[in-house]
This record gives sequence, structure tokens and C-alpha cells, in this order.
Amino acid sequence: MKVLAHTALTCACLLMSNVLNEKQLTAATVVAQLIHAKQTQTAASVSPLFKQVDRGTITIASSPPKGATPVLDQADVYFPVVAAHASKSVQFPAVLLLQGALVDKSAYSTFASRVASYGFVVVVPNHRRTVSAPNGRSVAGLAAEQQQVNDVLKQLVSENANAKSRLTGKVDTTKLGLLGHSLGGYAGLGAIQNICFPGVCTGQFARPQALKAGIFYGTNFRVPAITGKVPSIRNQNIPTALIAGSRNGVSDLDETQATYKQIQDAPKALMVVNGANHYSITNQDSPRDPTRPTLNQAEATETIARWSALFLRAHLLNDQAAFDYVYKTGDARDSNVSVTSELPRLDRSK
Repeated sequence: MKVLAHTALTCACLLMSNVLNEKQLTAATVVAQLIHAKQTQTAASVSPLFKQVDRGTITIASSPPKGATPVLDQADVYFPVVAAHASKSVQFPAVLLLQGALVDKSAYSTFASRVASYGFVVVVPNHRRTVSAPNGRSVAGLAAEQQQVNDVLKQLVSENANAKSRLTGKVDTTKLGLLGHSLGGYAGLGAIQNICFPGVCTGQFARPQALKAGIFYGTNFRVPAITGKVPSIRNQNIPTALIAGSRNGVSDLDETQATYKQIQDAPKALMVVNGANHYSITNQDSPRDPTRPTLNQAEATETIARWSALFLRAHLLNDQAAFDYVYKTGDARDSNVSVTSELPRLDRSK
């Protein structure tokens, strides 16, 4: 079943029935210090770099098409807790998680917190809009779209400069990574290509310069959604990865594999999590996927978060240990995951 087709049908069914200067420390500097302090820990152990993650909320003003009323999205924000003396000077790259259709932001709390523990400020909005079902009827509900990329980044710039915000001075807004689940992954792939794709974009879209990488779970990029083929995905040298569950009954594994093949520019990667289904990224499994997972939910979520975070660390922070894990050693060390990847020629010798 195709992602957008499933999205519209699910929306219709569910919503109609109910719904080195201490003052200039950067995130990379902090991480380097932590790694140095753990010299007995091998690069392949890939443990989170921060033991504590804090959680807050922000409000994001959407940028609707001309003439439409702006919408205020509530978002959860997860960020590492660092030493008090450095908390105002440490900055972490921003990461936006684009939710799956009809999946509340709270369902991603475990996943988002885990990703944040690797040194990111992770934003998870609830974005409500109207989508069209296959029968032509309009249905309102939670559904990601491309414009969120710019809206969230704009809000983070504001939060970063606001002395009263819990995020003040914590966000490196020059580095943005994307995460996405299902429809959110579809929107993320559209954003990376800098094209306004119907179904996940209205009006115009301009990809921000800060967008440096994206990795998406349980998605494909068929255009059109029901009967279409996967077109060439022109990621324009932006590192792009997909994670798929072998037991995904919503966005089939072969569709994700076909999407991976159409990503034009390396670096790119495809991680297949054995035993995971469409909702292994969320706190709990969901009957919306007719196929039950065989991999424990907690283990699956941790696995998806770890690979997501390390891919982003490799490309947002030039973390060599993360790079090696994603492209060289992780496949052999993680029995639950198989990896297919491609690097530009200049990176193959790293």
C-alpha cells in the first residue's frame, strides 16, 4: 500500500469515525571532550553522548498559502543537558522530526529523546491540515508538509535569540537535519529536492541553506501515490538515508528499496531493521499496520534512533566515528540491521 494512499484512507477512516574558549564551546567541542574522557569506549559502541535530555514546548507559526489563516503548531523539543557552566554557550544542530499521518507528537517521545542524547535539539511538531482522500473528500488531521521545514527553522532562530526561552543560545541554526516517519518522510524527501510536491506542499517552497542531511523511516516516494512509480530523487548532494522495517505492512520494503535506488547523489544509505514494522519508531505498536513486529518495541525504537542519530552526526558534525559506524562497521556489529550504502568517490577512502 502506498504511503499517501494509506495516509488519505487512514485519515478518512479514523477522523470521520472519531480521530576553545569556554564561552564559545560548540556541540562538536563538547562531544570531543566526552569522547576523550571515554578512551576505553570503542568508536563502534556508539552510546549516546549525553545521559540526560530535557524536554520543553514551543509554538510554531505556520506560513500558509496567500489568503489562508496562519496556524499555530504546538511542538515538543528535546535537547541535551550539559554542565551548568557551559549550558549557555554550547550549541547543538537542529533536527526536525516530521510526523506520520495521524500520529501525535507524543508518540515519538522515546525516539526523539534518544536522538537528542547524541547531541541534537530535536523538534517534534503537531501539524494539522486538510488532506484529500482518494474519494475526493477533504479530511482534517495531523499531517506533515514541506513548509514546516522553514517555519520550524524560523522559530528556532527566534528561540535561540530569546533570553527567556529555554533554548536560548543552545541551537546551531546553521545546521538542520530532517527526520521523518511515513508521510513525514515523503515530505522530507520533497524538501530535500527543493521542489513543492503536491500532497505535501502548497504554494511555494524554498529549501533553506541550513538543511544539510535527512534520514527517514517507513516511507517511499511514489508519484502519484496510488499507481505511480518512484521518480528520480534529485537530492543535490544532500546526504539522504532511509530506514525500513522488514515487516512494514504500510509502506512495503520493496517500495522503500525502490526509493533508495532512485536517490541520485551519494552519500546515501538504506538500513533495514529486521522484525520492525511501520510503527516500530513510536512508543507503542499500532493496529494501523496489519503486520505485527517480531522485534521488541523498545529495541526497535532504540535501533532506529541510533542509526538516525549517527547518520546525522556523520554529516552535520563530520563525526568520523559515526561515519565509520554507518558506512563501515555498523552492519556487522548490529545483528538487527543490514545496510546498503554508497559514498562519493572522494569519501570512499575515509
